[in-house]
Amino acid sequence: MERIYVIEDDDNIRDLIKIALEGFGYEVSAFEMAEDALRHIESDKPSLAVFDLMLPGMDGLTAIRRIRKNESLKDIPVLILTAKDREFDKVAGLDGGADDYMTKPFGVMELAARIRSLLRRSTRGEANSNELNQYCLSLNKKTREVYCDGVKVELTLKEFELLQYLMENHNKVVTRDELLNHIWGYDYDGETRTLDMHIRTLRQKLGENGGSCIKTIRGVGYRFIKTEE
Repeated sequence: MERIYVIEDDDNIRDLIKIALEGFGYEVSAFEMAEDALRHIESDKPSLAVFDLMLPGMDGLTAIRRIRKNESLKDIPVLILTAKDREFDKVAGLDGGADDYMTKPFGVMELAARIRSLLRRSTRGEANSNELNQYCLSLNKKTREVYCDGVKVELTLKEFELLQYLMENHNKVVTRDELLNHIWGYDYDGETRTLDMHIRTLRQKLGENGGSCIKTIRGVGYRFIKTEE
């Protein structure tokens, strides 16, 4: 169940939003002050947050900016719901990090529709960020699945991590030392047969089309590039 945080200092409006959104099937946590909400957000990340701007203590815009500066929280969809209806306030709110802006008085049906839209956009963005699609290969970082020409390829953990790193750096030459340090987690100053062995088996498993995308750059490392090139 998607969880929504509502930060609103008016008791009646806060209760109204909470009851309405729970009726639409969401799990809702409501807060009067931004400081309390931020403490909970850091330990229990919500699917979306609805912020009023005029709050006791820290104002809503300051709280939103703090969320956007936090690497682990910055992708939370945020909707501003406020009585401030001037164009200046709307621009400031959107520039400050909000994804959408609604003014009071409001209708709960429109509020729910805007929340659904933000959650759909967020889900699509998450799915896209988890997928790498290069040439004939498709890699999903979340499920750790790899497909070549539509056929699933079974890889070991290290083979998967090697392919992911090469695909993320496609068209770039990646050195042996860089790969060893990133995949095995240490500065390797000895033989690189471990790396070579994994590259060899990875190419074999990917077959002619997929394996040929991994080019050896003699004396340097490897490069993931389209076969025709």
